[in-house]
Amino acid sequence: MEFVEGCDFDEFRRYLARLRQYAGEGELERLKRNLETGRFHLIVFRENSKIIGHAIWHESTTEEHSMGSPRGETDRQILGGLMGKGKEFVELHELWLTTRYRRRGYGKRFFDFFESYMRKKGYREVIYYAFNPAAVRLCRKRGYPEAYGVNEAGPYGKGVTDYIFYIKL
Repeated sequence: MEFVEGCDFDEFRRYLARLRQYAGEGELERLKRNLETGRFHLIVFRENSKIIGHAIWHESTTEEHSMGSPRGETDRQILGGLMGKGKEFVELHELWLTTRYRRRGYGKRFFDFFESYMRKKGYREVIYYAFNPAAVRLCRKRGYPEAYGVNEAGPYGKGVTDYIFYIKL
């Protein structure tokens, strides 16, 4: 299994279709645009040339989710409490591993890779909003400081409970 930065979007679209992700009207087109403009960045997990998982990340601040998209007050307060106000960081926006490949240590391998990858790119802090119980357990096992909040207007919809993990590199 290997981690690869980026991939052909048509291949990525077929993979997402198998997962039934980004099914909403316009969602896939927005994702493609964000990836093409460099606003978001993609890492795919490959095994035997097949995509088995992915991660999407972007630069962020405690004040804005991404450029021009202000964070809600609750989110700003939570992030300020975790890392301090006025911070720039990387947000691990989305992390997914195909069900049949889970429980093989790939999550641990991904976080080892991702932390090293971000350090090499010159970043020092990462925030990850997790709601999947396995992701929450993995982040806790790694000892990441955490906060708990309600996502005001994030990718999973209003009112979704998130655990927010702070990864200091």
